[in-house]
Amino acid sequence: MTWGRAAASCTRESGVGFCCEMMRDKVETECDQHPNPFECPDNLIYHQPEPSDERYGLIIHDGGSSYIAIRYCPWCGSALPGMDDEDEPTE
Repeated sequence: MTWGRAAASCTRESGVGFCCEMMRDKVETECDQHPNPFECPDNLIYHQPEPSDERYGLIIHDGGSSYIAIRYCPWCGSALPGMDDEDEPTE
């Protein structure tokens, strides 16, 4: 199975840029009650911003720090940086 690439891609300006305002809003969510993003039920997106290993993921709210890596923005469909071809599933 080959995974297709979205026509759009996450645009970057100076520093961290986001593909759409919804993604920016979800990544930048901060909670006064939960300093750990994995503990806050309102936090949906995990973002590891290190340029050498940038990743995005959907947080799994199971009491741990698990997430499911995502390759495309759930709101606008743009390709997200950080997923190498070696991360692609194969048949």
